[in-house]
Amino acid sequence: MTEERILHVILAEPRGFCAGVERAIEIVERALDIYGPPVYVRHEIVHNKRVVETLREKGAVFVEKLDEIPNGAVTIFSAHGVSEAIEQEARSRNLPVIDATCPLVSKVHKEGQLHVRKGCEVILIGHNGHPEVEGTRGRIPGGVLLVTRPEDVEKIKVKNAKQVAYVTQTTLSVDETKDVIDSLKVRFPRICGPDVKDICYATQNRQRAVRQLASEVDLLLVVGAKNSSNSNRLREIGAEMGVDAYLIDDAEGLNEAWFDDVTTVGITAGASAPEELVAELLNRLKNFGTLCLGSLPGVDENMQFKLPKELARAVEQKKKAEAP
Repeated sequence: MTEERILHVILAEPRGFCAGVERAIEIVERALDIYGPPVYVRHEIVHNKRVVETLREKGAVFVEKLDEIPNGAVTIFSAHGVSEAIEQEARSRNLPVIDATCPLVSKVHKEGQLHVRKGCEVILIGHNGHPEVEGTRGRIPGGVLLVTRPEDVEKIKVKNAKQVAYVTQTTLSVDETKDVIDSLKVRFPRICGPDVKDICYATQNRQRAVRQLASEVDLLLVVGAKNSSNSNRLREIGAEMGVDAYLIDDAEGLNEAWFDDVTTVGITAGASAPEELVAELLNRLKNFGTLCLGSLPGVDENMQFKLPKELARAVEQKKKAEAP
């Protein structure tokens, strides 16, 4: 009789939804409850197919351009933020807008604007094409100079090397941001910026947890979307530490061949991935052996962000109207 395989599974703590994602999803759900479907959302509210599909089933309609939204329809901007031009376009059409931009992303916008008011040219550390980057570069007067890697720093041209500042995309890895910041400081000794503080607390906590996790497992599974920047960074950290690391949308993404000679599996989830996907993954892993489940101690996140004022008022008005 063949002895049944024991598969040790360790869960990262923290993992999954962050406060900004929870807030964005709640905004869509509250809007649907108050105003009724359809509610239009520019871009995916967060980068996760399960979240988007669940909200779509409830009546959310996801679009990429404002001209896809009918006149007068309730409009929500995604957690990634939008440019000033998009906001002005919505205003010119008198669209009733609810802004679900993560407050930590809005903080980066404000920092960049402050640097411009002080006469500085702004460098943005981020990935070209990412919606957060597109929104940020469209919020800073005069635009930004975009750099992604340390080697990009030598290629940029500034007007005055003594008046330069930088901000960062919130979902980058601490390590890659640090390398770029170091390069910026070498080339522009008087540059000002927030060190790694623009990388949000949730990104830092999940990266720290996955670094610890990767040191203890044979295989790392990251639950998250392929277009999720923070999820990709988690997988990259595992790979950099010499562990076989894979980014999967859900349990269907598992490949049995990954588990050859594997006794310990680590699991984490990007900030946009719901916990139900982790639960489904654990259930699927039972096909590969008897699970011995544990978790690593980590930071207990209790951050909460308030709803936008206009939505919070509408929620309170509905409660009063429904009160006996």
